[in-house]
Amino acid sequence: MSTPGEGEQSILIVDDEPHVISALMRGLDEEPYLIQGAPGAKEALDLMTRRHFKVVISDEKMPGMDGAEFLGIVKELYPETVRIMLTGHASIEATMRAVNSGEIYRFFTKPWNDTELKLALKSALEKYDLEEENRRLLKTVKHQSRELKYLEKNYPGISQLRREADGAIRIDEISQEEIDGIIARCNQ
Repeated sequence: MSTPGEGEQSILIVDDEPHVISALMRGLDEEPYLIQGAPGAKEALDLMTRRHFKVVISDEKMPGMDGAEFLGIVKELYPETVRIMLTGHASIEATMRAVNSGEIYRFFTKPWNDTELKLALKSALEKYDLEEENRRLLKTVKHQSRELKYLEKNYPGISQLRREADGAIRIDEISQEEIDGIIARCNQ
């Protein structure tokens, strides 16, 4: 599966009505988004195995698999993807079930307001990017924690700060040879 490039804003629109996909794409044509359409849930899931999308907009009523079920599968398989539902048949029960189970981020009825949809997409993409940065930072912190544990195991007390009476931090002298040895072991 390909992943989006740095800053790439990828959106998948899923609707069994081709004119809805076209209308959404026209409404977003001036936005810096990479948009792809799919005529149904099965086709969308197939696309998602080959390409990563930050946001998925799905119609609620589609033949074969409805939008709530589809977005539930997207949540399970691609939990980082932000999910938006679009419907012309405002089924409050299905919508509330999808919202409450966390399957969708936002809900829009047809006809939608282009400005509101653009703002929601901007917010959804910012949400995705922020959560992606959080995942990256968490991975870095976990890696640094493992490195620190390794150093502490091999050099007991190395991670402890020693303070002077005036509050200054004291660093014991370490020879360049010791520093080079520590760096070499960390890079193995």
